[in-house]
Amino acid sequence: MLLSFYNLVELHILAVIRREHQVKMAKVRGAIDYLRNHLRIQNHPLIQQEMQTDGANLFIERLGDLINISQSGQRAMREVLAAALRRIERDPKGLPVKLYPFTRSGLKDAPSLIVIDVNLSGGRPVIAGTGLATEIIAERYKAGDSVSALVRDYGRTAEEIEEAIRCELPAAA
Repeated sequence: MLLSFYNLVELHILAVIRREHQVKMAKVRGAIDYLRNHLRIQNHPLIQQEMQTDGANLFIERLGDLINISQSGQRAMREVLAAALRRIERDPKGLPVKLYPFTRSGLKDAPSLIVIDVNLSGGRPVIAGTGLATEIIAERYKAGDSVSALVRDYGRTAEEIEEAIRCELPAAA
């Protein structure tokens, strides 16, 4: 089964909410229920609103207030946006168009060298600012090419090549 770009963005958001911020699944379900029932967001509720978290609950900004959507819409104090949510670029309508996925388990200060852009390379991950698919780099690496050879061949930095490999082959990089 293939995932749509929106499904991929939702999975990214869910993974970060659960892995980095350790928000319990019951709180995520409560937030989704709130978005569906009170804001009438039926399709892709996790990407229709920019969310924030304090590590326990999920929040959205609504009419200047921060609303705790995990707790049935209670108002909350403003918290800093999560690093993961800043890795999503949105179009003027607020819909996601680019995702800079995490390529390593440590999410703090993770580089944004890889991008998934719905309008580039069929939505496959590429090195940011290029059309160079991470899949091609990873295949050559798996075939035995060294990072230095790939740097030389593609004219990219070692960090970009390593991130491309890490994107496709997390255990290898």
